[in-house]
Amino acid sequence: MRRAVIVDAIRSPLGKGRPGGALAGLHPVELLAQLLTGLVERNGIDPGRVDDVVIGNVTQAGEQGGTPARQALLAAGFPVHVPGMTVERKCGSGQQAIEIAAQSIAAGVNDLVIAGGVESMSRVPMGSNRMGADVYGPSVTERFGELVGQGVAAELVARKWGMSRARLDEYALASNERAAHAQARGWFDEEIHPVTTPEGVIKVDESIRPGATLERIAGLAPVFGTEEVLARFPGLEPKVTAASSSQITDGAAVLLLMEEGLARRLGLRPRAAVHASAVVGDDPMLMLTAPIPATKKVLDKAGLRIGDIGVFEVNEAFAPVPIAWQAEIGASFDVLNPVGGAIALGHPLGASGARIMTTMLHQMERTGSRFGLQTMCEAGGMANATILELLTS
Repeated sequence: MRRAVIVDAIRSPLGKGRPGGALAGLHPVELLAQLLTGLVERNGIDPGRVDDVVIGNVTQAGEQGGTPARQALLAAGFPVHVPGMTVERKCGSGQQAIEIAAQSIAAGVNDLVIAGGVESMSRVPMGSNRMGADVYGPSVTERFGELVGQGVAAELVARKWGMSRARLDEYALASNERAAHAQARGWFDEEIHPVTTPEGVIKVDESIRPGATLERIAGLAPVFGTEEVLARFPGLEPKVTAASSSQITDGAAVLLLMEEGLARRLGLRPRAAVHASAVVGDDPMLMLTAPIPATKKVLDKAGLRIGDIGVFEVNEAFAPVPIAWQAEIGASFDVLNPVGGAIALGHPLGASGARIMTTMLHQMERTGSRFGLQTMCEAGGMANATILELLTS
């Protein structure tokens, strides 16, 4: 039976997704190309052996509108016979790219695939591919009513699970403290591939805020409670602030996946196997709750229990997402986003799934955790879930 294994996983440092951010001067194709080059060079891989490059990207417009996977591999000097595919499953795009790569290897279609994601939110703003268009169509609106944005959905999730403003603020602070702790200990250095920009070489995440305090966070105003929202949802008490939301960032991440036997023949050490994966949909109005059924489904497929998982990564699109997930799943907070999440590090949309998996793999190795589970909420009310199994020999 063929098994897809991860041989290596690297990511860029994360830069603030605005003009003047650490990575804002770098075209997204060039950002991704540097990681592709770094991945093959550090593993001694002939780029011509790569069967496919599968890359997640959400806002496929402007500089990201030309199939970034293909353009980046060409920019990296890969032979022209190597193909590239760009995947879009909203915030789960990078994770979906990895799952497609693993599935193609397990099925015998491919033997060696690079998968990951890229997003330059400073150069290609979120939503710029929609141009104000109605992306739902009349039938969806007729069935569900006018769907809301993700920020409003976060408020609805907070209301449904009875979360207080203090609980959201405390979670946001914990994410920042964990990320600052990890950065200070050099844990992220193991996974970050330095990136050269017109302004110089970037080696560390720009987004982490080591000086965050509960007092500062508590002083921020909610950002999604407009008059229109309050009129539509009477009694809603807005609680989500910039501090309890993911940061807009630029970034990329790539993983080297192979058929296990090939990896060993090439003298490379398989670090983890893609043990199980699942994708589900849930209420498109609440939108952010699908990680809950996705987690249950992937655990059932794998024949595992909550206690078998040593590291959980639940993307912190907004603080209510992991809080609601934990309330329903029951996992210990000690193993949930243990080095911080998107609230502290940032959320470069199509790259986040690969960034999170890179971080999770390194955390599994640090702690000796046999299994790690990653899940991400996605626009439209979807979620991917993936379980990795650490390989020790």
